[in-house]
Amino acid sequence: MTTNGTKSNGHTALDFKSFSNTINGKLVGTKKTQHNINPSTLEANPEVPIVSEEEVNEAVNYAIAAGEKWAEVPVKERQAAVVKFADALASYKDDFASMLTKEQGKPLMFAKMEVDSGVQWLKTQAAIEFPEETVEESDERVVVTRYTALGVAVAIVPWNFPIQLACGKIAPALIAGNALILKPSPFTPYCGLKLGELAQHFFPPGVVQALSGDDSLGPILTAHPGIDKVSFTGSTATGKRVMESCSKTLKRVTLELGGKDPAIICSDVDIKATAPKIAQLALLNSGQICIAIKRIYIHASIYDEFLAAMVEAVKSFAIGDGFKEGVYMGPIQNKMQFERVKGFLEELKEKKLDLAVGGDMKTVSDVGKGYFVTPTIVNNPPDDSRIVTEEPFGPIFPVLKWETEDEVVRRANDTLMGLGASVWTQNLETASRLAKKMKAGNVWVNTHLELQPNAAFGGHKQSGLGAEWGLQGLKSYCNAQTLYLRKK
Repeated sequence: MTTNGTKSNGHTALDFKSFSNTINGKLVGTKKTQHNINPSTLEANPEVPIVSEEEVNEAVNYAIAAGEKWAEVPVKERQAAVVKFADALASYKDDFASMLTKEQGKPLMFAKMEVDSGVQWLKTQAAIEFPEETVEESDERVVVTRYTALGVAVAIVPWNFPIQLACGKIAPALIAGNALILKPSPFTPYCGLKLGELAQHFFPPGVVQALSGDDSLGPILTAHPGIDKVSFTGSTATGKRVMESCSKTLKRVTLELGGKDPAIICSDVDIKATAPKIAQLALLNSGQICIAIKRIYIHASIYDEFLAAMVEAVKSFAIGDGFKEGVYMGPIQNKMQFERVKGFLEELKEKKLDLAVGGDMKTVSDVGKGYFVTPTIVNNPPDDSRIVTEEPFGPIFPVLKWETEDEVVRRANDTLMGLGASVWTQNLETASRLAKKMKAGNVWVNTHLELQPNAAFGGHKQSGLGAEWGLQGLKSYCNAQTLYLRKK
């Protein structure tokens, strides 16, 4: 509830019409600005700042000073502040969700779910026990391992889930005692800047800052000698550049990168119940999820029937502006990604691969002016085709036929990625056997994409480095310090 510009919980209400950087507790504008567009309508969203390198240096200096004091605050108080911040975010659910749909394009119901997830990720991580570890206690000595703040962390957040993934980085960084600089994607800067603004009511100046910039901002932050840790979520190609930049100052780095998740469908599944679920999990957020199902291996004995059921499900998914009732799929988020997806579609047609459904861009008369793509299923393409080996990050995916377990395990693992995988069967013995052979950081049985903030999340191979969330994620924002205390 808002009264005369003030929220009922006492702090000044957020204005979702103007957007500023947050530096040392103050809202700061810049001479140069930019804006993104609503990907459903192609209409301009508000202007946002383009931070200068000089302003970045100021923000880092403020963060260093604030971080030293914040690290001295007892961990219980830091956790409590994160919980209060989460409650405030929940009170702005409708405002954040509406802005998220305007800047990211996802349907409003999913935008509201993302705000709820952001609140959950903050609160659950704030409840994780974070004790010192007594390694040895004898008459002669005590050996204790404790975890101390790194200093200043940077959270580089992508455009597909800008609220949830920001909250997933904010919580552990602050609970561990670090100051944090939040860098939202230039494609979706709005909610990230408002998270930074909201945080000023719950944390001392300089502890949480949010900076909007152009393509130069990321490299400036990753190379900055005053930054101690970078948590990056994005593409594998960019992640490699982030790691290279961080290596020059030996920054700690966590990378959550791309995926090419396989789903193995066994012959005993309930086809009518399972096929629509697989389609939904492949096309959620218009396929713009690193851990969405990207390759579907269907047992040969049920292949045709399962594919037909998937096609029927896909045809029922409404595509359009996220503010329209009943829409399941919004647009591709930005023009660059839209062109990449178009490139996949054009190559599919050039190579004359069989499309079970889709294969075109939605026209203006269908849904609007935006970056809309018809969901597309590619029917049993060659294993070396681009749609099987690369991540389109859009609503296109292949279905492939398999016959033996050894064969499908080999094919499912034949990728440079290793973020997620799933096995679908009514036989739990089969499920366990196949799941343990998957070379991925997250493996599900009879589901996919289910994540939780108190469990470590990371990728194998080129899908990432380290892990976020859970106790492991919390410790990634810390230095380990072992104390050897001799009694006599």
